Amino acid sequence: MSLSQRLVEFVSACFTGLWVQSHEHEDALAEIARMCRDQQWRLVVWDVNQGLTLNRQQDGVSVDTGTNDPLAAIRSLDALGSTDSSSLLVLVNFHRFLSSPEIIQALAAQIAKGKQNRTFVVVLSPVVQIPVELEKLFVVLEHDLPAREQLHEIARGIATVDGELPEGSELDMLLDAAAGLTRYESESAFSLSLVRHGRIVPDAVWDLKCQTLKKSGLMQLYRGTEDFSSLGGLASLKAFTKRALLQPSRSNPLKRPRGVLLLSPPGCGKSQFCKCLGKETGRPVLILDVGTLMGSLVGQTEERTRQALQIADAMAPCVLMIDEVEKAFAGVSNSGQTDSGVSSRMFGSFLSWLNDHESDVFVVCTANDVGKLPPEFARAERFDAIFFLDFPGGEQKRAIWDLYLRQFELAPDQKLPNDQQWSGAEIRACVRLAALLDVPLVQAAQNVVPVSATAAESVERLRSWAGGRCLDADRGGIYQGNGAKSTARRKVSRNPLNN
Repeated sequence: MSLSQRLVEFVSACFTGLWVQSHEHEDALAEIARMCRDQQWRLVVWDVNQGLTLNRQQDGVSVDTGTNDPLAAIRSLDALGSTDSSSLLVLVNFHRFLSSPEIIQALAAQIAKGKQNRTFVVVLSPVVQIPVELEKLFVVLEHDLPAREQLHEIARGIATVDGELPEGSELDMLLDAAAGLTRYESESAFSLSLVRHGRIVPDAVWDLKCQTLKKSGLMQLYRGTEDFSSLGGLASLKAFTKRALLQPSRSNPLKRPRGVLLLSPPGCGKSQFCKCLGKETGRPVLILDVGTLMGSLVGQTEERTRQALQIADAMAPCVLMIDEVEKAFAGVSNSGQTDSGVSSRMFGSFLSWLNDHESDVFVVCTANDVGKLPPEFARAERFDAIFFLDFPGGEQKRAIWDLYLRQFELAPDQKLPNDQQWSGAEIRACVRLAALLDVPLVQAAQNVVPVSATAAESVERLRSWAGGRCLDADRGGIYQGNGAKSTARRKVSRNPLNN
């Protein structure tokens, strides 16, 4: 339902206080003006620069009263009241003036009188900042971002020459890239692409969308060149995620992929897999550091959390990576005693979004100890699967050795060290040290102490927890590692003489 359709409903129902949240004021004002013309309503627009403007839609004459006093603008609505027709006063960016008690009182009085004289106050603002005195008097509406059809129309208006606008699957990729942009931003991105490439391509659109992340400072965008060929092992996890993300477009939104939770000891390739997944599936990777969401002011953390999730929705389709998630949300259980419940509220907002968001955001969370997370985090339908990444086996290690030997330009036929219970990160460290010190791999291995030795107890405890609970990232099926203990009961003979 469009903004004008919703406004017609609320005005007809005599909601005299309306707050429209929009980042595109010109487009919103144009839509409101068309609505008032169709409904034969009187429209009054005020902003601090141009003052008060009265548009007489019946005769097409525009009269500018010129006042830039916000209090006088509110009081001027009394003279426009009529029992025969409705009058709308649109206050642009008026949230900047709502710290004044006089303006708050004048707004409350005008909204109350609007029931009798059919006058309506419409605040047009990019944010919703309603004073507590006015909270019960306003209803909030959102001016939606352009849909795919409107983005396609904008692109057709920019690309006027044959060949400048892609077709088929490339057009779908372009519209996916433009999703979440405003009308002004999409026009600018398409024009930039024409200047830079001579045609409209998704890369130029992504360059503009990166500005959203830079301006917010809440997330980082990773668009590397590594794909699955640069990551050894993890065959089952690779196949699962590629099949989930590279399926043809789905008409049923219930079939949308949600994400995966990756559990492993340190150094087994969880973070690198997330980065390779973006390149493999043609999606940008957003890296969310939960620590950047914490604010010093009351309510700032919750606001930043909502803003970060809105940015992720706007950047769809994408991969959202949250690294070391158990450390980010480890203090949720005692949040009420340590931080006045801030962590608990932030965690609740993230869980609600994880369960209810409709955007094409594939969430990948990594953890070294999922036992520290609340049980509701890993429940069904929040993730498509929970994978355990164990230390690589023999074939996987050989592939990892070959990969890093090529990258560091070392002889591929030299003797390999005893790499039992080594992670991929430790193999890379050994190869890098061999190249750095110009020594054989066996000698470089003397400087590598694997995590399976430094944290043997925690690794075995992690394997034991994952056994029967997680999917095997390499071989597929339910993980049954070395630390997984059988839950079957020992068979006891019924004959007491045999016991």
